[in-house]
Amino acid sequence: MNSLSLFDRLLLLFMIFIGAMIAFRIVYTGSLVHLFLGWNIFLAWVPYMLSNYFIAIKEKSKWIQASIFVGWLLFFPNALYLVTDLVHIEDNAGIPVWYDAVLLFASAFIGIVMAFVSLRKVEFFLLTYLNKKVVQIVIPAILFIASFGVYLGRFQRWNSWDVIKNPIGLAMDIAGNFISPIQNYKTWAVTILFTAIFSLVYFFLKILSREFDVKK
Repeated sequence: MNSLSLFDRLLLLFMIFIGAMIAFRIVYTGSLVHLFLGWNIFLAWVPYMLSNYFIAIKEKSKWIQASIFVGWLLFFPNALYLVTDLVHIEDNAGIPVWYDAVLLFASAFIGIVMAFVSLRKVEFFLLTYLNKKVVQIVIPAILFIASFGVYLGRFQRWNSWDVIKNPIGLAMDIAGNFISPIQNYKTWAVTILFTAIFSLVYFFLKILSREFDVKK
């Protein structure tokens, strides 16, 4: 654990805390209903893990850099997806609703943290190839793509691995939303709403550290 950064140590402790809450919930209720959170957090961790390679791959070939970036972009929506797990708060879950509220909030929080830390690393990576003004456009575009991915996961029940498992079905579903945007207005309403809130939170967090600086 000494090789881990302070951030990674806190991240690990946070995951242990969530794991303990899930374990207690299983024992208390006898239900595995919230065990899915462990898998969702793992999927959210994947883009964070991939983002750690962006510094190391700067000297690598372009195809390696592109492969890592595409892999990151493919899994990035999974980190933001954890926010939507808040819909699983239920009053009749066999456990006080406040407990599930804490558990789901903690999971959503760790998803947002991993998502935006990884996005920040991607932003620095892109700045080595693009000027600042272009990157300022690319980042919201990435959040738009990710928000669309969150919609596909939450409402259409697609997964990241469906790109390989069922690429034709996924492509047809995506194409249908673009071909008939009016008929699929709910898709774009949800996507735009997610893009707005994720963009606001991301750019807010970028300047938040300044507010914590008591020396200013």
